Amino acid sequence: MYKKYSIFVKKLQLKSFYTILSLIVTLTLCGQTKYSNEFMNIGVDAAALGMSNAVISSTRDVNSGYWNPAGLVHLEDKQMALMHSSYFANIANYDYAAFAMPIDNRSALGISLIRFAVDDILDTTQLIDDQGNINYDRIRLFSTADYGLTFSYARKLPIEGLNYGVNAKIIRRVIGDFANSWGFGLDAAIQFETQNNWKFGIMARDITTTFNSWSYDEEAFARVQNAVENQNQELPESSEITIPKLQIGISKNYVFHYDYSLRAELALNVRFEQNNDILSTSFASINPALGFEFGYIDMIYLRTGVGNFQNELQIDDSENLTFQPSLGIGFKYKGIHVDYAFTDIGDQSVALYSNVFSVKLDFSIFR
Repeated sequence: MYKKYSIFVKKLQLKSFYTILSLIVTLTLCGQTKYSNEFMNIGVDAAALGMSNAVISSTRDVNSGYWNPAGLVHLEDKQMALMHSSYFANIANYDYAAFAMPIDNRSALGISLIRFAVDDILDTTQLIDDQGNINYDRIRLFSTADYGLTFSYARKLPIEGLNYGVNAKIIRRVIGDFANSWGFGLDAAIQFETQNNWKFGIMARDITTTFNSWSYDEEAFARVQNAVENQNQELPESSEITIPKLQIGISKNYVFHYDYSLRAELALNVRFEQNNDILSTSFASINPALGFEFGYIDMIYLRTGVGNFQNELQIDDSENLTFQPSLGIGFKYKGIHVDYAFTDIGDQSVALYSNVFSVKLDFSIFR
């Protein structure tokens, strides 16, 4: 009985080795060229997520700091926003908070914080001591967490309807005591609105190639490096680079009989590499998204959208087109906005999907 129990404990310990090792390798090596800091691309604000993130040209509130900082110039008072969602059956938590305010009638600034984390992971690497004794008091809990702190500035240009915005981002990524990194990057964006209510927007993310520098606990790595015979792991590289991305949007608002409104936007998400997006070349890949928002008396909103079109390779080497439909609803009363979104109706894609809730407060309510 004791022998079986001992084998079980050793398997548990070995599983912990793999967990820690895979966290370090996956979050560093796999992100070195194409998909570094992907948590910063998930999106914020249930209203935007309900429209499949197609808000690049029409965003004009506190959440513009994320989607297109040029939209911050439309703020008339201070605003704050909060959002929470969970992924992987509530294993991972995604949280967001933002604040923005106008400086004068031509400029505005904002600050936002994103946290994507898996908390309370069991570390059983020290479960068995050097004498082979099992001690459950040696089990620790740790978290793997990604943080993105963004400072935004926006200003109106002398050309009527043309605005620009910039973001400065600080990235902090932590894997317990095993590894951590710091990163820094810049975004730049513009918005333009015509006299007949057409809106255009461009958001260039990581224009300087966001750079992350990693440091590791080499003693902890050495303990798991040789856990499996003939499967030794090398210490990951100490740096990773996030390549630039481009988002382009065009939208228009319509009003019917004074009480009803419709906002429609088409967005193009461009990565400068070849992948399985619906439109892909050796130079760039383009993934379109289409979003709609139906409003009633500027109080009740219904939203829908579709995006994340991917050519997924099947087991028989054929390709299947997948997509990510979204649905949302919102309520606005004076300066309080409450929004909900479900970001993958029917599980039509392999992307993350969740129930997303967000709240926005306009400080004009206190006047």
